Amino acid sequence: MASTLGGFMLAGGQPLVLLHVSEFVVILGVAAGVLIIASPAHVLKEIIHKIQASIKGKASGKPEYFDLLKLLYELFMTGRRNGLIALEEHVMEPAKSPIFQKYPSVLGHHERLQFLCNGLKPVIDGKIKPDQLESLMIAELHAKKEEAEHPIHILQLVGDSLPGIGIVAAVLGIINTMSAIAEGPEAVGEKVAAALTGTLLGIFVAYGFVNPLTNRIKFNDSADQLCLKCIMQAVAGFAKGLAPLTAVEIARRSLDSSVQPGADELEAAVKNLGTGK
Repeated sequence: MASTLGGFMLAGGQPLVLLHVSEFVVILGVAAGVLIIASPAHVLKEIIHKIQASIKGKASGKPEYFDLLKLLYELFMTGRRNGLIALEEHVMEPAKSPIFQKYPSVLGHHERLQFLCNGLKPVIDGKIKPDQLESLMIAELHAKKEEAEHPIHILQLVGDSLPGIGIVAAVLGIINTMSAIAEGPEAVGEKVAAALTGTLLGIFVAYGFVNPLTNRIKFNDSADQLCLKCIMQAVAGFAKGLAPLTAVEIARRSLDSSVQPGADELEAAVKNLGTGK
């Protein structure tokens, strides 16, 4: 905004010249119409939620992943020491679990909490073989990934449509201009400026706002997928009989370097946990 308006003003332009309410009504109104028509109700709600999350700019960082790994270690140690049945009370009612209550970043994230509990329930019940659990969790992970992409596809559609919508607004402005030729050069110039503003607004909103916002949502979704993948690696490893620390280490190595705790740092932290109490 600063570069566009600043450059325009440096060239001698007046920002108020760009303020043509009719162009804003046409372009933003049609864009909103495209968004509503193209989106089922649940996708529209998810778009609003993801836009709010992107604007806030809060994504999972190293502390959140560190807490997740420690939570996984505590759960696995409880299952190893006291038997898998000891995990049932924690998994069935995580909000009441003293282990989960230590890690509000996981307890407060519904999707991650549900994915973790859904992964541990078949292990506790013994309904499937340990080597089948990973395939089950991969299938769920793929389904969640596909579902998360729906808002992205809709926003990409809106971003791709906005330049064309800007042209529609410009054509409407030119039609107005043709009907005002008899009013003189000053009136014609004002209406042509309004029409060109429509083209500018369509392109600017598409490439300056909607497309970058869509890309930010992609990064946020990737972070969520990474967290679910981390849970899957740990739970699948534990189900196959790996030691708790080994299962958690496999999960740690699946993380991006930007959020990955150090191996020594994680080992020192989990050794101080009061597991099995």
